[in-house]
Amino acid sequence: MEPVEYPINGILDLHHFNPKEVPDLVAEYLRACREKGLTRVRIIHGKGKGVLRRTVHSVLDRTDYVTDYHLDSESSGSWGATIAYLATAPDR
Repeated sequence: MEPVEYPINGILDLHHFNPKEVPDLVAEYLRACREKGLTRVRIIHGKGKGVLRRTVHSVLDRTDYVTDYHLDSESSGSWGATIAYLATAPDR
């Protein structure tokens, strides 16, 4: 399977991905956002049973440059998305 090009714009919609790929995908996306100087990332995991949300939050908890995160309350998606805040990269 060919790699899929995904825009690094601070919004990651996980609906398009296999749940098994989510931990590595989120970690890589956060790294790419940080490299681009983005400090706010919206991760759309959906509401469902909360499995993807817990997976996303687990990755965020393990990522040392994530300074904070919370469920998105800015849109109608509310608890179907998480906003994460990243510390700027040292070379920025």
